[in-house]
Amino acid sequence: MDPVSQFLASYKIPIGAWGKAFFTFLTDNFDAFFRGLSNSLNFILNGLVDTFLLMPPVLLVALIALLAWYLQRSKTLALGVAIGLLFIINQGLWKQTVQTLVLVVAASAASMLIGVPLGIWAAHKPKVYRVMLPVLDLMQTLPTFVYLIPVLTLFGLGNAPGLIVTIIFVIPTAVRLTHLGVVSVPKAIVEAGEAFGATKRQLLWKVELPAALPTIMAGLTQCIMLSLSMVVFAALIGAGGLGTEINRALGSRKIDLGLEAGLAIVVLAIVLDRMTRIGVGGKK
Repeated sequence: MDPVSQFLASYKIPIGAWGKAFFTFLTDNFDAFFRGLSNSLNFILNGLVDTFLLMPPVLLVALIALLAWYLQRSKTLALGVAIGLLFIINQGLWKQTVQTLVLVVAASAASMLIGVPLGIWAAHKPKVYRVMLPVLDLMQTLPTFVYLIPVLTLFGLGNAPGLIVTIIFVIPTAVRLTHLGVVSVPKAIVEAGEAFGATKRQLLWKVELPAALPTIMAGLTQCIMLSLSMVVFAALIGAGGLGTEINRALGSRKIDLGLEAGLAIVVLAIVLDRMTRIGVGGKK
């Protein structure tokens, strides 16, 4: 090793030690808060899963297909949704699919609820976006497994840490696409609204958001896809669902189980993607 490298290595910046000290401080002083939050989230998520599992699977499939028709006004889509979900029942993965569906919908909804307002704020305040940008880059580029360690330390095992780690991973997409949609609104439209005396709130709700809606909905679709990709990793910290089956298949080299669970995730991804698209049916 050359002298410069030796010098740099001998004065290592203790990033890891600082991080460990920070999380030790959190667990020592706020453990009750994190455990209470974890227990509350687990109670809600497990309650939703149990409620859906109390319903006959075929009835729940029919309700989801009906929702798909209502959202997109497409009988073909409703039929495709029903066939895809019936295939999952046929493969014996219905319980795991319901667990994954609840986790993905909850994570996507929370990410949009947090990310859309942040994206709007960043679009109206360029300085805020410049501050957000490195944080968003860090959240998106940090290896997935690195998320799991501190979240597991703070929240323990279960669906709650799986939900939280998924939200952290997905939020940047909601922020970025909302920001993109709002800043891409043609200035002529905004100026026309201002010429008619619209207030800032009216411009937001009646001009900017309607014009940016396709991009924001694309953000929702991406949130759903990223959430589904995260379920496999979330299973490592106790989140149930199809990710657990894939990890079991990987650990025991069961090709059949891996294919079945993988196809179930693909079906779920297609169903959610088609249901949340703009422009498929007449309603949207």
